[in-house]
Amino acid sequence: MAATSHLQPLAERMRPRHLDEVIGQPHLLAADAPLRAVLEAGHLPSLVFWGPPGVGKTTLARLLAQGTDAVFETLSAVLAGVKDIRAAVERALAAQPRRTLLFVDEIHRFNKAQQDALLPHVESGALILVGATTENPSFELNSALLSRLRVMVLNPLTADDLRPLLNRALTDGARGLGKPADFVPPEILDHIARAADGDARRALILLETVAAGVAAGVTLDDDGLARLLGRGLRRFDKGGEQFYDQISALHKAVRGSDPDAALYWLLRMLDGGCDPAYLLRRVTRMASEDIGLADPRALPLCLSAWDTFDRLGAPEGELAIAEAVLYLAVAPKSNAAYVAFKTARGLIQRDGSREVPLHLRNAPTGLMKTLGYGDGYQYDPDHEGGVALGQGYWPEGMAPQRFYAPVDRGLEIKIGEKLARLRARRTPS
Repeated sequence: MAATSHLQPLAERMRPRHLDEVIGQPHLLAADAPLRAVLEAGHLPSLVFWGPPGVGKTTLARLLAQGTDAVFETLSAVLAGVKDIRAAVERALAAQPRRTLLFVDEIHRFNKAQQDALLPHVESGALILVGATTENPSFELNSALLSRLRVMVLNPLTADDLRPLLNRALTDGARGLGKPADFVPPEILDHIARAADGDARRALILLETVAAGVAAGVTLDDDGLARLLGRGLRRFDKGGEQFYDQISALHKAVRGSDPDAALYWLLRMLDGGCDPAYLLRRVTRMASEDIGLADPRALPLCLSAWDTFDRLGAPEGELAIAEAVLYLAVAPKSNAAYVAFKTARGLIQRDGSREVPLHLRNAPTGLMKTLGYGDGYQYDPDHEGGVALGQGYWPEGMAPQRFYAPVDRGLEIKIGEKLARLRARRTPS
């Protein structure tokens, strides 16, 4: 192991040198957990570490190579191409019989051709592939490559995981900052542990920043911390799985009529930098899909919130989005219109192009009238109750369909009652 240089960033100096220094991940690293069992058996399969940033994916790959006496090769999928993969394979073949562990950081960034280039060498055992990804491997990796990898899921670190690391980094004279334990007060270390949001690398960067500020005479009050740490953002990937997980949570909280949870997920996304226009599109869709005609006010209210945000911008306009989300969460729910729409569309896609019956056709010209367009049409408002009971509206030869089934919530209670009365009057006794 190379000597530690204090010119290196603190996060690099504090990188674990053996498994017992790795924080968190007991489901992988406890005495009977799968990753430790692999190491103790000396058997190293190809695998992929899936988890958020700063939880130890690169560190574990290095320790795997160290623990199995394998050559450690590393590639970044952001920068490497097929040529780099081939060069790594050639070095692995030259190193035999010693095994080579090829670590590919951000492996989800490799395209299909690059992933395919790895496949035969993983299959033949020419190298052991360890990938790291923040994205769901089942979406981002080719099925052929994924089938040859064991997926190890790494969880976000908790503040309790990070506090001992921060204490050690503060006081360790060989690899850490070598400061007295009270150089950064415990309550500030707690603040850093929470602000790091599960990312060990971020926690150590924040600690290094705070310690430098203390050495420069910065007072660690609220203003001083704000200057040193800035505004921390929660984990949020605008195009990745966390993005879709959070919008799913927001939608389901609205659908489940939990306004507080819906507001929580909305603000998590706004806090993480989500485009408000995207949220407004999704919220407007919720009004159509999950509330529908149970409360017809929901849709125009969402459109009004959209207009308000366009006029005010952020942050003032974000309140209008919140009001729309709260209203949708407490509104009566019905997907009857959504189901009717999908059912009708499905029938039309399966069915042929049926003609419009003559009595329903418009007749703006004399020829059309001569051909019988509009003959026999009954103007509904002239009839009792505003409905011509004997008049049909379906194509000839097509039995009337039943797409829309109002639920017994909100305005659809009254809609359902009206439709039941009309159907009863239309049905001969």
